[in-house]
Amino acid sequence: MIPRYSRPEMAAIWSPESKFRIWFEIEAHAADAMAELGIVPKEAARTIWDKAGKAEFDIDRIDEIERETKHDVIAFLTHLAEIVGPEARFVHQGMTSSDVLDTCFNVQLVKATDILLADLDRLLEALKKRAYEHKDTITIGRSHGIHAEPTTFGVKLAQAYAEFERCRERLVNAREEIATCAISGAVGTFANIDPSVEAHVAEKLGLKPEPVSTQVIPRDRHAMYFATLGVIASSIERLATEVRHLQRTEVLEAEEYFSPGQKGSSAMPHKRNPVLSENLTGLARMVRAYVTPALENVALWHERDISHSSVERMIGPDATVTLDFALQRLTGMMEKLVVYPETMEKNLNKFRGLVHSQRVLLALTQAGVSREDSYKLVQRNAMKVWEQGADFLEELLGDKDVRAALSEEQIREKFDLGYHTKHVDTIFNRVFG
Repeated sequence: MIPRYSRPEMAAIWSPESKFRIWFEIEAHAADAMAELGIVPKEAARTIWDKAGKAEFDIDRIDEIERETKHDVIAFLTHLAEIVGPEARFVHQGMTSSDVLDTCFNVQLVKATDILLADLDRLLEALKKRAYEHKDTITIGRSHGIHAEPTTFGVKLAQAYAEFERCRERLVNAREEIATCAISGAVGTFANIDPSVEAHVAEKLGLKPEPVSTQVIPRDRHAMYFATLGVIASSIERLATEVRHLQRTEVLEAEEYFSPGQKGSSAMPHKRNPVLSENLTGLARMVRAYVTPALENVALWHERDISHSSVERMIGPDATVTLDFALQRLTGMMEKLVVYPETMEKNLNKFRGLVHSQRVLLALTQAGVSREDSYKLVQRNAMKVWEQGADFLEELLGDKDVRAALSEEQIREKFDLGYHTKHVDTIFNRVFG
């Protein structure tokens, strides 16, 4: 995590203070459950909460202990004993380090996911608002970067809305996948701790018991979770790339808001660069970069090893913090995106009617001309527009072979822009209900 791309609420989830607080809650809830079973004195369980429930854990002291013990959980438990006193001997009964580490990691991921879901809700709201604003703003659709046929800018934004709605659904599923708890002891057999303890801790933390934890929670869950974050990042990049292309000087159909006093270049005062969308492209690359290590974490040795640990200490905070920042940035960019309908119209007409070529092609086939001959007739007139700057409609009207099949009225009718937008309402109803 670096401050430049971190928001405080998300970063706080991954702070040492937050981590140690969750560790304590896991241990204290487990002690409560064991007290109900008669394994731990109930007075001891109460003392653990009373003395450490609101205590400020000394991060420097824990680090000091870890430098000697070379074990983070033991360092924390030693510091906890300094706070709780003799009753601390009842902490961590029958548990292993992974019970604390894995359960905590999943609690943090769940908390992070709730923030990401709220981020997506704000983005969806912004996209819906802008989509309806430009529902009927006609623009040129492009395939391979080349003018294809007319669409509307609202349809473009509706597509983005639908994509991020799918992203949200995937993230909800990923949250459910990751929301498990393991308090099963060494190699996950519950030999030294009753399964009811795990069930109690899971309920208190809003998790579900892991069906089979081999001392660790299986990492296929985490692989799916981080893969979902990677897909969301790719959707962010897709929309950011669209804005980058539309902001190019030669296109300039939309651009990021350029605030008073903003500078685009240290050398060229005229520049207004797509800095936000370019930044989002880079951030998306980073989130995707964390997917492969998560996939490689699945193949642990036997019942457990810790090859995954160092990976997760990095990708957990970095992926969620970066994606949180990116979603917020994208939302702000789309809320303030400046749209130029006049330029869209100008660009659409740049090649003087070529965008209507398919309608003419279809009309010729309907008039009895073979598809192959129809294509040749339309293309030979279209190439004059590309190569000579001719007017497509005029060329068609002057082509005796085209006129043999179609009247002037029939040809002119095929140049109606409204034809291309007649089903926009259907698309919007499908997307927004």
